[in-house]
Amino acid sequence: MNTSSEPENATPPRRSIFSRMTLVAFVAGAALAGSIVAVAATGMGACGFHHGMTAGSYSAADVSAHVDHVLKHLYVEIDATDAQKAQITPLVQQAVNDLLPMHAPLQAAHAQAIQALTQTTVDRTALEAARVAHLQLADQASKRLTQLLADVDDVLTPAQRTALAAHLKQMHVKS
Repeated sequence: MNTSSEPENATPPRRSIFSRMTLVAFVAGAALAGSIVAVAATGMGACGFHHGMTAGSYSAADVSAHVDHVLKHLYVEIDATDAQKAQITPLVQQAVNDLLPMHAPLQAAHAQAIQALTQTTVDRTALEAARVAHLQLADQASKRLTQLLADVDDVLTPAQRTALAAHLKQMHVKS
């Protein structure tokens, strides 16, 4: 039994619905952007199959082809119009171009952490330096991804953001 003064089937305030939609759009966009950048940076295809690139040996053309492949699948899932595709594609490509240079320093920081941990005595100074480097790169990437999310969010309809969130949720369950 409901003991509050509101009826049980009262509709939530409009602000609450907007907040949930904004959160869903942000999470979906973050997952999308993270997936695109991960695909581009690692040279892995959308399905996780290796396409002849090893870590660090990808060309700009290879990265562009992978991003295009991922976007084609995305566009089908969200039923994007040609006008939306024309707006989103360059936004994502620019974000990937901005984020790719972070890959090598991230690998270097990771190698530094492993090196610090495998010494006879743990090199705490090197380990801390690697942690700081990781955090700085994560902050830079987060800022750039947030910008991408806001830019893509401006292009998609609420229904498309919902479709994207559902698709990403389904992909997450499969992995």
